[in-house]
Amino acid sequence: MTIQTVGIIGAGTMGNGIAQACAVAGVNVVMIDIAQAAVDKGLATVAGSLDRLIKKDKLTAAQKEAALALIKGSTNYDDLKGAQLVIEAATENHELKLKILKQVDALLPPEVIVASNTSSISITQLAAATSRPDRFIGMHFFNPVPMMALVEIIRGYLTSDATHDTVKALAERLGKSPITVKNAPGFVVNRILVPMINEAFFVLAEGLATAEDIDAGMKLGCNQPIGPLALADMIGLDVCLAVMEVYLAQFGDSKYRPCPLLKEMVCAGQLGRKTGRGVYTY
Repeated sequence: MTIQTVGIIGAGTMGNGIAQACAVAGVNVVMIDIAQAAVDKGLATVAGSLDRLIKKDKLTAAQKEAALALIKGSTNYDDLKGAQLVIEAATENHELKLKILKQVDALLPPEVIVASNTSSISITQLAAATSRPDRFIGMHFFNPVPMMALVEIIRGYLTSDATHDTVKALAERLGKSPITVKNAPGFVVNRILVPMINEAFFVLAEGLATAEDIDAGMKLGCNQPIGPLALADMIGLDVCLAVMEVYLAQFGDSKYRPCPLLKEMVCAGQLGRKTGRGVYTY
């Protein structure tokens, strides 16, 4: 199956980023959100992102217009019917994702592939909520989507080879470098990354070093482009906490216990960049 149109549910950070990556690669996009204001904001974000690429001489004005013309924003799920692949990119909330997937599954023809951009929820479990577990897959993009090369292609227990191969081919068509992963909490990257961030909070809580020095140490000593605490602020401290809680519940191993400082900061509403205050002030 060749994918000509991709439906994307969610016009937020991940959804509009995936929409941009698809459109720049010449793939038609239908981007859905519950409110027109969210759709408009998503489209404006894509336009602004493309403008920055023009300033860096990575894109022409004509290419920007061509990409924007391929993205249709909508609040109507019926507009997804012409897609060969629908990617759910809603907030990382299990119940919300299940609700959306059941709604979409009932609407779409049986041959359509459905993917989730979840970063931590079981693909097998999400697939079981649909009538097409063989045509259900994880397609985990990384933020910022237009810049990050990696896509984790996550196979659920019943995902077919044909589904995997079709989605992998699309990822490559978008200029991404996909890796294939079995279904397990956190998959590969976040399974390693988020516990590292959590450990950085333990180091901070124990007063071993300042936040600035912890981040400088990891950047200079491990060649990371951003320190773990600054990265936590970018991801959102609430997201980091939620992922650690999933690991603790799923693995039942105390090494995944969330740092009490991380919990406190989330309780205080200091979630990082999105609230203007996290480990650092923005």
